[in-house]
Amino acid sequence: MTVSRKNLGSLSVSPLSLGGNVFGWTADEAESFAVLDAYVAGGGNFIDTADAYSFWVEGNKGGESETVIGNWLAARGNRADVVIATKVGAQPGLKGLSTATIKKAVDGSLSRLRTDYIDLYYTHYDDESVEVAEFLTALDDLVKAGKVREIAASNISAPRLEESLACSDREGLARYVALQPHYNLVSRDTYEGELADVAARHGLAAVPYYALASGFLTGKYRPGTDIDSARSAKAAQYLATDRGPRVLQALDTVAAAHDAEIATVALAWLAARPTVAAPIASARTVAQLPSLLASLDLTLTDAELTLLNEASA
Repeated sequence: MTVSRKNLGSLSVSPLSLGGNVFGWTADEAESFAVLDAYVAGGGNFIDTADAYSFWVEGNKGGESETVIGNWLAARGNRADVVIATKVGAQPGLKGLSTATIKKAVDGSLSRLRTDYIDLYYTHYDDESVEVAEFLTALDDLVKAGKVREIAASNISAPRLEESLACSDREGLARYVALQPHYNLVSRDTYEGELADVAARHGLAAVPYYALASGFLTGKYRPGTDIDSARSAKAAQYLATDRGPRVLQALDTVAAAHDAEIATVALAWLAARPTVAAPIASARTVAQLPSLLASLDLTLTDAELTLLNEASA
C-alpha cells in the first residue's frame, strides 16, 4: 500500500505513527511483532517509543519496548525502511536532561534498538534545572556523531520551546523539528493556543500522543459499559464531563456517514489540524490496527470538521 509522507526535517514519515508503549507491556513480543508487521504492510513507517516504556509495570525497569522493537528490526532486516523515534529523560535512574544523562541514555537506547542511529530523538520531559544550551549542545553532539538524525521535544512549555529554538539558531546547534504534545478531541487546550502558535511560527511538525484519549475515542467506553482494560479508568473519566458524550455523539454522526469506525474519524480529525503531521496511536493486537490505518484514507468534509470542532470546544 502506498501512503503519502510528511516531512519532519530530513525525515519522511507516514501520517500515522505507531505507538510502542504497549510493546513489552500489554502486548508480548510475538503479538508486538505481528502488530509491527501489519502496520508496515499497511503503509506505515513511523514507530514511536521511549527508553522509559514500560517501567511502570511490575518487574519492568524501562527499555522493554525498545528491546522488542530492536528484536523486530533485527529479525526483519528492515532498519532502513522505518523511522524510529525514541525519547530521553524519563527512565528511572536516567531522569532529566543533563549532558551525562543524555549521553548515557542514548547508548542504552541504541543497544536495545539494535541499531547505530536513532531517526528522531525526543526530550521526553523538559528539565528546567538544565539550561537549554546544555541539553541542546549534548543533542547536537549526538547528531554530529551520527547517533541521532533529528531532534524533537515532548512535554515542554511554549516559552521554553521558544527559548530552545532561539538558542539553536543563535548557537548553530541542532534544532527541534517536531513537537509531541498531548492533543485529541477531548483534550484540545493541552496544545492549542500558545504552544501550537510557537510550532506554527517556527515550522515544527506536531506528532500528538494520546491521540485516542487512552481508548475513549474508539467509542468503546459508553455510559453503563464496563471495559476490562489497563487504560479503562483513564478513558472512562471522559464520560463524566459534558464534552465527552458530546464528542462521542458527533463522532457517531460522522462515522455513520462514512461507514467508518469512531477511532478512524477521531484520528482523521487530528490529522487535519494545523501543524499536525502524524498522530500517534497504539495497537495491542493486529485486530485493532485496521481502524487506525483507515484514517490514512479518510478525508472529512468542512461541515464534518466544523461539527467535531464545535462538539469538542
